[in-house]
Amino acid sequence: MLTAVLGKFYSEYKAHTPKKLKIIDAYLLYVLLTGILQFVYCCLVGTFPFNSFLSGFISCVSSFVLAVCLRLQVNPQNKVQFSKISPERGFADFIFAHVILHLVVINFIG
Repeated sequence: MLTAVLGKFYSEYKAHTPKKLKIIDAYLLYVLLTGILQFVYCCLVGTFPFNSFLSGFISCVSSFVLAVCLRLQVNPQNKVQFSKISPERGFADFIFAHVILHLVVINFIG
């Protein structure tokens, strides 16, 4: 039953999702797995340089949130909600927010 549902979900996703959204989804999966890996490493090894762990984990969470916002703005089904924002403007906002985020993260590491 579960395999049938997952198979149907995957086939619908593959058939109806634009390529831009698939790329953003791949980035979301990468950031999610990176955050999980950092958390597992912290649990197993310890948190000696705690600022480093905290800044890396916050960077992953913030990157995930920014990418979800980009996905919402680029999705053609959300054209009504984001009618005044072009996909290029959404991507430029995403890049600008990432630059600010990483400046803060680098500053927090010390």
